Amino acid sequence: MFKGLIVIILTSIVVDNYVLTKFLGICPFLGVSKKVGPACGMGIAVTFVMLLATAATYPIYYYLLARFELEYLQTIVFILVIASLVQLVEIILKKYIPSLHKSLGIYLPLITTNCAVLGVASNNISDGYVFIESMASSLGCGLGFLLAMVLFAGVRSRVEAANPPKCFRGMPITLVSASIVALTFYGFQGVIENLFA
Repeated sequence: MFKGLIVIILTSIVVDNYVLTKFLGICPFLGVSKKVGPACGMGIAVTFVMLLATAATYPIYYYLLARFELEYLQTIVFILVIASLVQLVEIILKKYIPSLHKSLGIYLPLITTNCAVLGVASNNISDGYVFIESMASSLGCGLGFLLAMVLFAGVRSRVEAANPPKCFRGMPITLVSASIVALTFYGFQGVIENLFA
């Protein structure tokens, strides 16, 4: 069981990274990754929201929606739960870490509509994970999001220091850099499963 949870976490971080392999959560990935500090803060906030969202949506789905055959309401209910959790995180950050709250700016409320958070909650249900596996998957996905944000913030700081051709400056070089970082994550496919085989 423990070995299976480690495989789920590592696979979620590296192989099935929601940002770099599934392309979910691109808006904050491109918007907040200019500096390592805010990127790290956003990654931690998203990880926290993913864990809370899974902890809240899993029992709601199995003990309420599935029990009363209301599975078709899954997306609406999950979005409402995630929106409530993001408001809670925003209130906590504003009160206890105002500098991080200010640096995240508009991207913090955008966690509400961050498709990565909804994708993790929905995929944990569709993948048939039990609760502990769902929490492991959410932790791995959140850490994968954090890793992608921090790595890309480092890449962007190097790109900004460089002098790319005029036609690549701005968003074009950012997207090219993101695609190269994403390609590096594809190199890990099969590695995690072979480590624990």
